[in-house]
Amino acid sequence: MVDERKLPLAGVRVLDFGHTVMGPACGMMLADLGADVIKIEPVDGDRTRRLKGFGTGYFGYFNRNKRSIAVDLKDERGRAILLELVKTADVLVENFAPDTMERLDLGYETLGRTNPRLIYASLKGFLDGPYRERQALDEVVQMMAGLAYMTGPSGRPLRAGTSVVDITGGMFALIAVLLALREREQTGKGQKVATALFESTVMLMGQHLCYSAQSQAPIPPMPERVSAWAVYEPFHVLGGKQVFVGITSDRHWERFCAEIGRPDLLRNPAYATNEDRIDARATLIPELASVLAGMTLEQALGVCERARIPFSPINRPEDLFDDPHLLATGGLMETVLPGGVRTRLPRLPIRMEGASFDLRRDPPQAGQDSLDILRELGLDTAAIQTLVAAGVVHQGASD
Repeated sequence: MVDERKLPLAGVRVLDFGHTVMGPACGMMLADLGADVIKIEPVDGDRTRRLKGFGTGYFGYFNRNKRSIAVDLKDERGRAILLELVKTADVLVENFAPDTMERLDLGYETLGRTNPRLIYASLKGFLDGPYRERQALDEVVQMMAGLAYMTGPSGRPLRAGTSVVDITGGMFALIAVLLALREREQTGKGQKVATALFESTVMLMGQHLCYSAQSQAPIPPMPERVSAWAVYEPFHVLGGKQVFVGITSDRHWERFCAEIGRPDLLRNPAYATNEDRIDARATLIPELASVLAGMTLEQALGVCERARIPFSPINRPEDLFDDPHLLATGGLMETVLPGGVRTRLPRLPIRMEGASFDLRRDPPQAGQDSLDILRELGLDTAAIQTLVAAGVVHQGASD
C-alpha cells in the first residue's frame, strides 16, 4: 500500500476540469505524484467515458488516482458546491474551448478572487494571438506545425501514432504548475498559467527549424531523410516479421560483421567507415537484407544483442503486455477500468528515492466520490441527500 504522505505532491489539491486527453493527462501526472485530484464531472459523467474507436482508451488511462464528483454547475446549488471546493484547492486544470470557463463565470478573474492562492492552469489549442479562437485538436496542430509532414512520405502527411501533442501539452502544463507552486511558496499568491497544443508542437519541431536554418534545401520528411547513420532501418526476417537495426558506429559494424560471420564485409574498403557506408548504401543495404532475411526473428534479435547494437522487433501496442522488461520492472500497473475490465497500464516513467508512483485508485465511476467530497466540505447527510434527490449531485457506484 502506497503511503500517500510520502509522495512529492502530498497535500496539494487539484480540481480537474479536463476532458479527452490534454487536461486529463496533466491531472493524471499530478495525481500520480501524490496530489489529491478531484475530477469535476457533469451529473451524466464526462463524455470521454462514452467515446468509441481510439477514444475508447482515453478515460481509463488518463484518470487513474483521481476522485470524481459529478455536479450540475448550471444549478446555483451545484455552483455553490464548486466555489466551496475552489476555496480548498491549490490548482485548477481546464482544457475547454476558448472562453468556455469565462462564460460559466469560472474564469481565473472570478475564481482567483475566491481563492487568491489558486494556480489556474489553462490548456488550449493556441496561446493568445491571431489563432486564439480557433478550435484545435492533436491532429490539427500536427498538420499546422509540420509534424505530420515530417512523419509521412512526401505528399502523404501522417499524424503520429499516439496523442503525442496532447500528452506533451499536458506535461508542459505540469511543469508550469510545479513552477507556480514553487513561486507561491515565495509570494503566497497564485497565478494563471497557460500552455497550448500548437506551441507544444512547435517546440517539438525546434530541431527541424534549426536544421532548416543551416540548410540550403527544403527539409525532407523523415522517411526520405539522409540519415546520419548508414544502417538505421527495419529489415524483414522469416515468418513475415521485421526487426529494426541501427549500426551507428564503426565498433558496432565490427561486432555485427563478426556475429553474422561476414569478415569480407568488414574488409571491404567501401564499408570502412560510417561515412563510407552511407555512400555505399545502394549495395550495403541489400546485402544486409539478404543476410537477415534468412534468420528467424529470435535469431536476428540474438545477433543484434550479442553485437551490442541498437535494435528492436517491430511491435504492436498489445505486444507490450508481454514485454519481458516491463514484466520484470513492473512498468505496467494492474488497473480495473470502469465497467470492470482488468488490464495493465503504463506507470509514470520516473524513479525517485523514497517515493513509489503506483496505482492508488482505479479510474473512478462518475460521481464515485461525490458523497465523501461533500462530507469533507462539511455538508451533513440530510443536505447531501437533498442534493442527490434534486439531481444536483450524482452519487456514483463504487467498485
